[in-house]
Amino acid sequence: MFKESDIVLSAKHIVKQFPASHGRTLTACNDINLNVYKGKTLGIVGESGCGKSTFVRMVISLDKPTSGEILYHGKNLADLSKKETWLNRQNMQMVFQDPYGSLNPRMKVQDLIGEPLLIHTNMSAGERLKKVHELLGTVGLSPSHGERYPHEFSGGQRQRIGIARALTVQPKLIIADEPVSALDVSIQAQVLNLLQQLQKDFNLTYLFISHDLSVVEMISDRIGVMYLGTIVETAPKKELYANP
Repeated sequence: MFKESDIVLSAKHIVKQFPASHGRTLTACNDINLNVYKGKTLGIVGESGCGKSTFVRMVISLDKPTSGEILYHGKNLADLSKKETWLNRQNMQMVFQDPYGSLNPRMKVQDLIGEPLLIHTNMSAGERLKKVHELLGTVGLSPSHGERYPHEFSGGQRQRIGIARALTVQPKLIIADEPVSALDVSIQAQVLNLLQQLQKDFNLTYLFISHDLSVVEMISDRIGVMYLGTIVETAPKKELYANP
């Protein structure tokens, strides 16, 4: 089920340290080894402060590891030039924890979703708008919603907008950092169902971060359990929940 040839992203001996007071260092991630497989979902679950988001920032190239390698299709992300990193953004997109904080309140929804197309493609304004309307429909919203601003939507609808924006440049890998933790339980299920359906429709690969065991169980194929900056266990979902 999990073949080595299907590995999309691989973390090898990742360590991330930050300077602390009195000459000390804080180790946020300590010798993390993980593989993410094509078309599958790797869930990382752990308590707040265990280093999950720090690891995600390194995957998305917002931070560099102190030591170790993060390989995307065999290429070390830390060795990419600025241009290569920029181009790689098309392959890896992110869905953030706070659906409101991640959306510019001064921009209309159609401009928010269309912005990656403006940056990464040569589409005309009309082509971009058509693509935005398609994406809105894909995530369960209507084209008319594109004329509104983020504050006019509920939390669940805003997260759908964030997901639509992540899909604009047809990424291969989506990193979801606590994407449903700010939502009501009933809305969480709707967003998780949407993510699963999109995975089937577009053959997406997910790296899914959460502190909620039930959420991770619903969406993941494999799960890594993180504690104090270290992955203490990785296993297929059924095995982990049957015999942790």
